[in-house]
Amino acid sequence: MKKTDIRKIIAVLLAGVLLLAAACNTGGSRQQTGSGSFEDMLIILHTNDVHGNALEDLEPEEGSGTIGYAKIAKIKSELEALGASVLLLDAGDASQGTSLVNLDYGKSAFDIMDAVGYDAISPGNHEFDWGSDNLQQLAEGASFPVLSANIVRRTGGDLVFDANKIFEMPNGMQVGVFGLTTPETLTKAHPDKVRDIDFLMGEELYAAAQAQVDELKGAGATVIVCLSHLGMDGESEPNRSIDLVGKVTGIDILIDGHSHTLLESGQEENGVLIASTGSLFKNIGIVTYDGTKASATVYNGVDAKIAGTVDEKIAGVFASTEVDVAVGKIVSDINDTVMEQLSAVFATTDVDLDGERDPGVRTQETNLGDFAADAILWAAKQAVGDQVVAAVTNGGGIRTSIPAGPISMNDMKTVFPFGNQVTVLTITGAELLEALEAATCTTPEAIGAFPQVAGIEFTIDTSVEYAEGEEYPESTYFKPANPGSRVTIATVGGKPFDLNAEYVIASNDFTAAGGDTYYAFRYGYTQTGYMTGLSLEDALVNYTLRVLGGVIGQDYASPAGRITIK
Repeated sequence: MKKTDIRKIIAVLLAGVLLLAAACNTGGSRQQTGSGSFEDMLIILHTNDVHGNALEDLEPEEGSGTIGYAKIAKIKSELEALGASVLLLDAGDASQGTSLVNLDYGKSAFDIMDAVGYDAISPGNHEFDWGSDNLQQLAEGASFPVLSANIVRRTGGDLVFDANKIFEMPNGMQVGVFGLTTPETLTKAHPDKVRDIDFLMGEELYAAAQAQVDELKGAGATVIVCLSHLGMDGESEPNRSIDLVGKVTGIDILIDGHSHTLLESGQEENGVLIASTGSLFKNIGIVTYDGTKASATVYNGVDAKIAGTVDEKIAGVFASTEVDVAVGKIVSDINDTVMEQLSAVFATTDVDLDGERDPGVRTQETNLGDFAADAILWAAKQAVGDQVVAAVTNGGGIRTSIPAGPISMNDMKTVFPFGNQVTVLTITGAELLEALEAATCTTPEAIGAFPQVAGIEFTIDTSVEYAEGEEYPESTYFKPANPGSRVTIATVGGKPFDLNAEYVIASNDFTAAGGDTYYAFRYGYTQTGYMTGLSLEDALVNYTLRVLGGVIGQDYASPAGRITIK
């Protein structure tokens, strides 16, 4: 399906198709096309949520590391040389996360995937971190298609990207692949950078997917693959992959991303095989399909093992330690150029700074969260004056820890890779309370919105159940029904909290514009928001040099006690 007015089609399909799908959902319509031999088999290699981890970096003794694009390129070419029918697919968030792909706004990620020989990608929310226009330029320059059937223009309703593609495989299979992208992009990406596009969600998402299945089958596809960046986390309901396969009939295989879920043997839902590799290139996904049955497993780079049983020829290819030399050189050349720019040491830290996810910056106050919020508050005061009394930044924007020792610019850009700016806005006490209540809605379970703060003291009572209120239009944000029921603010700017007062606070332009769950900030941002032009990583650098004298010392050995969790 090309870039046509998808909403018109959905309006026709919505009433009838979904009822039919719900009544007769029996999974896909898999057709026997081969004998089950290696040459007759379809092999889908897949990745998701790589986040710029392009280099091979395996540390078996520590049980961690990344596989890298040079390895998967070699695997694909070797399988094809043996006569296999191979598709290589990515389920989104290939960009954003390391300096290697961040400095050129994701272009290096797409260039490397081109060199590897990827067949398609469904864009993830982080592909939009530099704006929808930037992603469209990357898509136009790539030799592989960017597929998404639920991203439409706000004006006109046309599809932004191609929705699907049929791949004619050497074994005779006609593989129809269509893409879907999480509607959470509206708040997981900077809201201002996706202002010109919209995401079909809920019933419209299901109808769009059903239309894709029907179109691909009508065009002769014998196997249907949904390449989705939807995820399986509860906070994404009703737009999860597992919600989708319960509403749409005819999908055979769903390759998933977004929630960083590792499914070593896949997961069967309503007759659909769902496959996902976790994140950060720790695994390569392997789906095999013999025309009747699809099976999933993963190759773990650290252990160099395949989690399940596969054809011996496939196992033999994965057992090799060889990599694609040409792709490896492309990746290393890009990395060398980036590291040369960023590797200069500018400071040291005497203490380990905690930027881990869970437990860490998404579940509790950490010393790195304190340091970051202090730097943001200081930078905002430098820009506009002492009327700025507090700072709030989302824990999910802090991407890694900093070990004790020397610190380079690359460290800072890895901690804050999104290029966000220090932003100042004026909000009421009620808006601040709403924001903190919403941002801790899942606490003690991890949430990217979890606030790291400076100049604020507050308590979260997790024994009180979070209550969801009304939904804001053109967003996936639901206002808390009872702000203040779980969160109690003690002080702001060193003074007792006042629900009716106005506070000038610092944040980043992502949360200020309503990103994550901070929609309560959006009005203050649009009315009084001021972007200082200073990036978060530069704020950290300047604060470290000018306030701390180049040494992050014992004052940050542990969290300061700004957040209490009952």
